Amino acid sequence: MERYKEEFIQFMVESDVLKFGEFTLKSGRKSPFFMNAGAYVTGTQLHRLGEYYAKAIHDKYGTDFDVLFGPAYKGIPLSVAAIIAFSQLYGKEIRYCSNRKEVKDHGDTGILLGSKLKDGDRVVIIEDVTTSGKSIEETFPIIKAQADVNIIGLMVSLNRQEVGKGGEKCALDEIRDLYGFETNAIVSMDEVVSYLYNRPCGGRIVIDDTLKAAIDAYYEQYGAR
Repeated sequence: MERYKEEFIQFMVESDVLKFGEFTLKSGRKSPFFMNAGAYVTGTQLHRLGEYYAKAIHDKYGTDFDVLFGPAYKGIPLSVAAIIAFSQLYGKEIRYCSNRKEVKDHGDTGILLGSKLKDGDRVVIIEDVTTSGKSIEETFPIIKAQADVNIIGLMVSLNRQEVGKGGEKCALDEIRDLYGFETNAIVSMDEVVSYLYNRPCGGRIVIDDTLKAAIDAYYEQYGAR
């Protein structure tokens, strides 16, 4: 596993973004882990988060794209942090774009924030985590309605690797097959578990034998590996 992925896993735990225990998800599933990207709240955290996204995006998509699109609301700070880091790390100026929840009819009018989309733009979408694919279902037609762009991929921070709406494939694979663009994550839960199992992080063992068994049981029921 790449070093930046190992650092990102530690970063999620230390930032209290990735938690382990017992959680009831929006889907009603009882999960032994939970991720809340809204817990990244400081300048230092957002700076580091942008760097991890930039490295993962560069690994998967290189520099041959024009716009990083962050769906409202959580995708807005993610896209801004990532393009700043991308410029610093790789010397490539990428434009950021996000959508508003409602169309603005005065001043800076329209449904978009940041850069306008132009015909021929190559777009990467950035999100925190994708569980059901509902966000892309809402975002895809908004993007395509603005210009004749080429969406080349999606980058999320964590692939939960559990079945999506179809009940067989994970949400990222469902999105890939439905919309025809690549889907990737900075890390997968397989990588998280493999790295953290019986390994100290922040002075404690985060995933011990008991929690590992609970995660394994969860994936026996909901996994899409």
